[in-house]
Amino acid sequence: MANVEKMTIALTQEMAGFVRSAVDAGEYASTSEVIREAVREWKERRDLLGYTVDDLRGLVQEGIESGRSTRTMADVKSEARRRLAAGRPG
Repeated sequence: MANVEKMTIALTQEMAGFVRSAVDAGEYASTSEVIREAVREWKERRDLLGYTVDDLRGLVQEGIESGRSTRTMADVKSEARRRLAAGRPG
């Protein structure tokens, strides 16, 4: 493994137990392998969303500034179902 940087991390007892269990079950060769896969999956999720933290902050602010909605939850669900059926996200 080229360019490996060692890090020390702190996990809750529950998380550490999950990691150890995965290694003990033979799913992974080491605890480091478990953490590397977890970080890869985390990165993939972030990349798929395509939003930076600043983007998300901007969207939150835009929502706040747009004011209170007059639509009911039933209206929102109905619109979401209509969009889903039409095959378009937003």
